[in-house]
Amino acid sequence: MKSMNVTAVPSKYLMSVNEELQGTIQEVSYKVGNYIHLSRQLVTDRNIDISEAGRETVAGDAILKKCNVYLPAGYDPNDTTVRYNVLYLLHGVGGNQYEWLSSNGKVDGRFIICNIFDNLIVNGDIDPLIVVFPNGRSAYDWTDSSFNSEGTNMLGFYYFDYELRYDLIPFIESNYKTYADITVTSHEGIIYNRTRRAIAGLSMGGMQALNLILGGYRYDSTRITGTESPWNNGLDKTVLAPGMIDLFAYVGAFSNAPTSSDGETLGVSLTSCVHNLHLLYTTCGDADGVAIGSYIKSIDGLIHQSGNHLNHFYQILIKDGFHDFHVWNNGAYNFSRLIFRNCDDHVRSHVVRKTL
Repeated sequence: MKSMNVTAVPSKYLMSVNEELQGTIQEVSYKVGNYIHLSRQLVTDRNIDISEAGRETVAGDAILKKCNVYLPAGYDPNDTTVRYNVLYLLHGVGGNQYEWLSSNGKVDGRFIICNIFDNLIVNGDIDPLIVVFPNGRSAYDWTDSSFNSEGTNMLGFYYFDYELRYDLIPFIESNYKTYADITVTSHEGIIYNRTRRAIAGLSMGGMQALNLILGGYRYDSTRITGTESPWNNGLDKTVLAPGMIDLFAYVGAFSNAPTSSDGETLGVSLTSCVHNLHLLYTTCGDADGVAIGSYIKSIDGLIHQSGNHLNHFYQILIKDGFHDFHVWNNGAYNFSRLIFRNCDDHVRSHVVRKTL
């Protein structure tokens, strides 16, 4: 991976580019056959073992969910000669598919996150890409954004990996012009496809990026587990998720939430993967009273346990940063500049620690 200087987002990148260079946002609907039901069972159309899921699996009707998709300027669905990499950006516990857009605010009448991607592309920092903003609750009540430790909407956060693998990625890669094609399952195809996908998230989405992609714990209500919550928030861990390193070579966690697994657990999971993780980018504000503890916990011991299975590990603190979009925009900006670059699976683990 070419060395890249991690910096604060340039102020001009928050502003809009000329209209003809602006990307567009589409809200689209897609069917989901893998989600948490009212009964707390995992509805699935796949052969998922109960021991892996940590709960009973049942057949059921698909539900219809929505996500937002950023398409770069010049995207033409009829042009078969051009393909794109895809970045998935996950929201926080009280957010939805609009949090990265609406909650992040606007400058010049456009969503700030779109301005950032527009500027990155226009200035040649990154190649044009597709960005997907999902709703991270894989549950029948996915539109419920309330914080309820006993709610199925909360449980759905910890089962988003099945929806991602079996529903959302296949939808994106069959409806948009992507380099990756999940229907290609040869060894060579898997190696190629995973370098064309990246995923990152803020807060609860950062937890999902770590626990569900690297392979950490799922969580459920302590009323169900019969145990005590380490954070007194009504949640405790259940079973390890299998991870999704076969689908993603680049992972980012921005101010990852308290239920993020510890670094040793995540590192051990990485060692069980056939594929190396090319990049793990972690960041947090040093004044973040919500996530600084879980950020430290999740990076501590990870590189030691993962050995040579993690190529590039960024640990970026934001001086005087809180649990907000100042930190998360910096994360999205720098992560986007690091992904989809040439990577060598045989390099020694490279750790970058920096305070912005």
